[in-house]
Amino acid sequence: MTPTLQRDTGALGPGTRRSNRRSGQVLSDRPVVCPGTCKASATRHVYAESVDHGAIRHRHEGARPPQGCADSAKRGEHLLMALEIRLFGPLRVLAAGEPVRLVGHRRIGVLARLALSAGQAVRAERIVTDIWGDDSAETAAKQLHIVISKLRETLGPHATERIIQTVPGGYRIGLEPDNIDAHLFLRLAERARTSQEQGDGATADALFRAALRLWRGEPLAEMTTLWARTEAARLEEERLSVLEAHADLRLAAGDHHAVAADLAGHVRAHPLRERPAAQLMLALHRAGRTSEALAVYQDTRRVMVSELGIEPGTGLRRLHQAILADDPALDLTAPAQEVTVSRPNVLFELPADTRAFTARAAEIHFLRTALGPADGLVITVIDGPGGIGKSALTVHVAHAMAARFTDGVIYLNLHGATPGVDPLTPAQALRHLLGSLGLDGAAVPADQGEAAARYRSLTATSDLLVILDNARDVRQIRPLIPAGPGCRVLITSRDPLAVLDDARHLHLGTLNADDATVLLSRLAGADRVRAEPQAAERIAHLCGGVPLALRIVGARLVARPDWTLSDLEVQLADATRRLDVLEYADLAVRASVAVGHDQLHEEPAGRDAAHLLPLLGLLDLPTHTPAAAAALTGWPHHRAEAALERLQDARLVEPAGPDHYQFHDLVGLYARERAHQDLSEEERATAVQRVLHHYLCTTWTVCTMLNSDPVLRCPVELPEPTFKKLAEAERWLQAERDNLIAATQQALAGPDPVTAVGLAIALHWPFSYQGWHTQLADLYVHAIDAADRAAAWEDKAQLRSFLGWVHRDQGRYGEAIAQLKTALTDWDRAGLPRRKVGALSNLGVIHTIVGRLDDALAYLEAALALNDDAERPGAPNVLRNNRVHVYFRQGRFDEAIAEARELVELWPKTDPFVGEGSAHDSLGDVYRHAGRLTEAVESYTTAARLFHESSYRLKEARSRWWLGTMLHRLERHGDAREQWGNSVSLLCSARLLTPREATEVLAQAVPEPPQPIKNLL
Repeated sequence: MTPTLQRDTGALGPGTRRSNRRSGQVLSDRPVVCPGTCKASATRHVYAESVDHGAIRHRHEGARPPQGCADSAKRGEHLLMALEIRLFGPLRVLAAGEPVRLVGHRRIGVLARLALSAGQAVRAERIVTDIWGDDSAETAAKQLHIVISKLRETLGPHATERIIQTVPGGYRIGLEPDNIDAHLFLRLAERARTSQEQGDGATADALFRAALRLWRGEPLAEMTTLWARTEAARLEEERLSVLEAHADLRLAAGDHHAVAADLAGHVRAHPLRERPAAQLMLALHRAGRTSEALAVYQDTRRVMVSELGIEPGTGLRRLHQAILADDPALDLTAPAQEVTVSRPNVLFELPADTRAFTARAAEIHFLRTALGPADGLVITVIDGPGGIGKSALTVHVAHAMAARFTDGVIYLNLHGATPGVDPLTPAQALRHLLGSLGLDGAAVPADQGEAAARYRSLTATSDLLVILDNARDVRQIRPLIPAGPGCRVLITSRDPLAVLDDARHLHLGTLNADDATVLLSRLAGADRVRAEPQAAERIAHLCGGVPLALRIVGARLVARPDWTLSDLEVQLADATRRLDVLEYADLAVRASVAVGHDQLHEEPAGRDAAHLLPLLGLLDLPTHTPAAAAALTGWPHHRAEAALERLQDARLVEPAGPDHYQFHDLVGLYARERAHQDLSEEERATAVQRVLHHYLCTTWTVCTMLNSDPVLRCPVELPEPTFKKLAEAERWLQAERDNLIAATQQALAGPDPVTAVGLAIALHWPFSYQGWHTQLADLYVHAIDAADRAAAWEDKAQLRSFLGWVHRDQGRYGEAIAQLKTALTDWDRAGLPRRKVGALSNLGVIHTIVGRLDDALAYLEAALALNDDAERPGAPNVLRNNRVHVYFRQGRFDEAIAEARELVELWPKTDPFVGEGSAHDSLGDVYRHAGRLTEAVESYTTAARLFHESSYRLKEARSRWWLGTMLHRLERHGDAREQWGNSVSLLCSARLLTPREATEVLAQAVPEPPQPIKNLL
């Protein structure tokens, strides 16, 4: 029984390649032009290729993730896109199975001429003679050069290297001969004749059939030049010869009834060919149709006499006499029957291809390359989450490549992740495979080892494609690998099967937004999608680029023609209902995820991972770390990390950078559902609280390392220091940036205002140092509301001061002043009037920037008078430093320089990095405004170094900008450009400039300071 295709189901996710921190796998990124419909957006895609396994992964740069590019060039292999040239019929060029449009009869002619000589150089003079003939002889060489250039331009987007290569004196096509149907036909025919001569009738039969299947019409049709018609006649003669050699084989095998039917038309089309006439006569005679056999002879003789004036040859006349005499020698004898063909048809067990198949050009090329010519057995594993389209991709490529496998295609669904169906055991799978190869019943060994040995024996000399779909794990797969060096194996699995020996790996991810919309259009109808393009894009987004989800949506729309896409979009937008909507008939995203989760419960090594999955669903974080998972579960770090790794292997999470993992949105919805089903409210709340406290304590640790202000304190008891060095803290901060914002948002929406407000306050200094604090404005607004509800006036005043700071650095000075003045009132309500120093200092800074210098000086003097030096001994230095900026703006340069130099001496005693850096930066400002450029350069250089050492990236960007300006004025233009570039790079890293804005800034001959620099004092 032929196994049927089962829909691949299970965990969802983009299915990107797993992190290889332990193996040290090296990745090389290089841009490649994309094929097919993707080529227009090629510059937005970058493809990374694994140098050790040939794996391919995607990195998205911009709005549109990749549709496809090139396979890896690992180990220096010369690989082109899956480009094919078909010469049987009108010339066609296919790239990854899709047609490439060629225009111009000379371009077509040159390409065909080179294709027929694949593997050899063709001299330019020969091409000119064959294609141009006597026309335009004087300009033909130049025209040939233009044609070659245009062909390269057309074919270039579909290749990693030139398809047409220049060689001394001519050109050569850079394709494997097997990628050109005429060459593949000749190779298969030669192999068939060799097998026929060696008495291997079964192999010869399969090879003859494979060769003849390549013909789709007259060779080089629509090409009228002399060389084309000559080559077409040669190829047609080869076809007739193969057809007739195959007929001999079939007659020897006793297939005379079918041969008689097949040869009748052939003889009518070629009445002067005696060999097929003789074959038809013999076939008819053996079929008991002797009178018809004699009539064939008479018809052949009449044509030959009338057209050639000669009698048939000796062989045909003797056959005629033997038939008349009913010679027993014409009968099929017992010895002749030993030359048999095993079956009239080659194995072809593939499920039907889908007409809606979309995109995946890079992956198609990867698989077609894997199925092409190679020395020895090639095994390819296509892994990824359930519903991602592994099976559809594999079947699609197998249909396109099946003709290359002379022994056919075996397909077997192993049910490794089919809801409600147990995975096949290796013994059961071997029984299916041996049945496909012709063994049945008692012929199949009962012992698994013996069955595997028999399978390897039967496939040892085969040219066979074996598809093992939906595999559970390596243990299920290993006994099913064929032995023949001519075999190819495609395996689909959620498990990466990383320990499978000598396998190539293709990690399948989600569809990008454009391709997802195209798939939806093919499933639901192009007219409906064109009518509501925005709703279609939103649906594709809500389905997360998962083909299974899109198929379900498409089926729902087909079943309900009265629905608009907007109706369905509204249903999908409700996260609490989305998994219900993504279920139709026997397709369900929820079941697809659940099967992978349930399998973890069945494995002793997977139970921790199964327990962790719903807990992760409680967190509204973009990524998950082992440290956060350890807090979530209460486990040791190593146990949480192992559980995350197992979830990744099961494709229920995916890697998102070193020590970070993420959900696909649909898996996240499933995890949250299971959390509410499996855990009590108290368990859920306790787990979330542990994670929020993890982030609270770790952030406060970073905060205290950056700022030693004694009035700042964490609302909960801090554990032992997490980081030994500031560089470690900065790396953690960089990696956890988005998680910290998300954790604070979740805390603010929760029942514990103390934790929420503590997180919001703790973020200020770490984010300020990186220049990220402008992202905190909304968080501060909500945290102020939380502090207000809790009547926490001290926290509320501090948050208002921070919010004023953010508005100040965004250039929103009116809003900043309003917040800071309200903070002064809140400090009084809290009974902490001396804590108003920070708000007063910021008011002084703002008034300095806007030019209200007298008011600025008044605010700073008020702060100096109010400060408690015992409580905050470093505050006077900050205030005096701000006063320096007022002085030099007032033209009081001597006072400004004196104050700044004194701070350079004093500040290192309390703050040897940020404080000292600020003093040098301010001194540089004074020198800059005073026109003392060399001294300004010295001060800014020192400030930039100190800010870098203290990880104060925003201040470092400021110092480097003005350092660049000073260097430019000193006509050190190269050094100036370098410093401006460094400054802009830091601002881009802080997301204070977009890449486009950065380019515009640096494109200026003398760049204007970008707005983030202007906003800083």
